[in-house]
Amino acid sequence: MKQNVSFNLNGKPVEVEVNGDESLLTVIRTYLDHTGTKYGCGMGHCGSCTILIDKEPVRSCMMYAEDVAGKEITTIEGLAKGEELHPVQKAFVEHDALQCGYCTPGMIMNATGLLLKKPDMTREEIIEGMEENLCRCGSYMRIIDAIQTAGKEMKGGM
Repeated sequence: MKQNVSFNLNGKPVEVEVNGDESLLTVIRTYLDHTGTKYGCGMGHCGSCTILIDKEPVRSCMMYAEDVAGKEITTIEGLAKGEELHPVQKAFVEHDALQCGYCTPGMIMNATGLLLKKPDMTREEIIEGMEENLCRCGSYMRIIDAIQTAGKEMKGGM
């Protein structure tokens, strides 16, 4: 059954016609052409599809599009302010915390959600919070360093 769903995507109102069983990931990538959010496992295990819903990190492959009506959705495309990268994006670049880049959008979105709640996370808290985002390239130590750097910058308020 088709239905219209309205929400804000990266600060802009959108309305999209969806089938009731379509994942938010499908809607974001296919209907709205925001392909930075990646399809990984399709079961919520890898974290490649992580986005923010009302500033909370969520696996978009596990959400139905109809469940986000009226919500604020932020994808990797919505973090930067024009040409100015978000502190987490900037820190990932500075720390070379990416290799192939496939997991990077999900890592950045999950880290952003965590740092919005607590920018001064300990290394152990970062490891625990990022535990379910998988990286095949093994950049974990650089990712942790990048998140700590971004947290220091975000502590001033972002």
